[in-house]
Amino acid sequence: MRASLSYSWRIMDYFEVLKPGATFLLTFIGMCSAVVAAGGGIPAERLVLILLAIALGSAGCNGLTNYLDREVDARMTRTSHRALPSGRISPPQKVLPMVSGLIVAGLALAWFLHPLCFVAGAIGVVASAVWRKTVSCTFLGIVASCSPVLIGWLAIKPVFELKILLICLLVAVWVPLHVWSVMIANRDDYLNAGLSYFPLSWTVTNVVRTLFALSLVLCSISIWLYFTGLHIPYLVVSTVFGLAMVLASGNLLFSTTGKAAWRLYKLSAYPYLGIVFLTMALDAWLL
Repeated sequence: MRASLSYSWRIMDYFEVLKPGATFLLTFIGMCSAVVAAGGGIPAERLVLILLAIALGSAGCNGLTNYLDREVDARMTRTSHRALPSGRISPPQKVLPMVSGLIVAGLALAWFLHPLCFVAGAIGVVASAVWRKTVSCTFLGIVASCSPVLIGWLAIKPVFELKILLICLLVAVWVPLHVWSVMIANRDDYLNAGLSYFPLSWTVTNVVRTLFALSLVLCSISIWLYFTGLHIPYLVVSTVFGLAMVLASGNLLFSTTGKAAWRLYKLSAYPYLGIVFLTMALDAWLL
């Protein structure tokens, strides 16, 4: 019994390395992007291939960033308990075959879907490989986060048009809101670990002002998407949640506390991005 429990925990440690929460969100928005591109329903076989390509590739890339960041994570209170920095998986190189296999499988499926999907996936992998706790992490994170959206879209409609460009722009503005808010919430932890790159090199006041401006841009882009052929239910939901992001950023602007930054961070992931993408997909599927 003890051996069985120990084996189960080891499996969960490897699963944790893949950042299941982030992987699910990336896979979900990629699937929604495919539904929007199709204008509704997608053949089941095609949808399964898209889901597998994005899920496997995203899981592999998340595992890769966890592996590359393990030494920095070990110096931070918030991340030191993770499977790699805590030593629960030792040596950490044990995860590389799994991570590499997931990335290769994801890219192979992306190629099968369309060569442009492979290109989008490969760019996402490269961005993930250098998307570490450095000054470039936010900007490379934008590239990596747009990759699943592009794979989903290009698997159905291998052309670029205003709608997919706006969807990518929405994600591009969302990433710094999501990443910088958690950095502000854990500012001392980052600094104590020897990380002082942008935006940590800015004063908190300047960062929260930037976040507030980005929330206004984010809300505007989500409303702009309505004029690409979406319907009133999407406009209502995107406006409500866009204003919620503005209010949360405004609260941070006036309080500049770690607690307010953490609330913005938590709002930005599933409540905001997940619901906006879900509404886009339902708009295409039902209306």
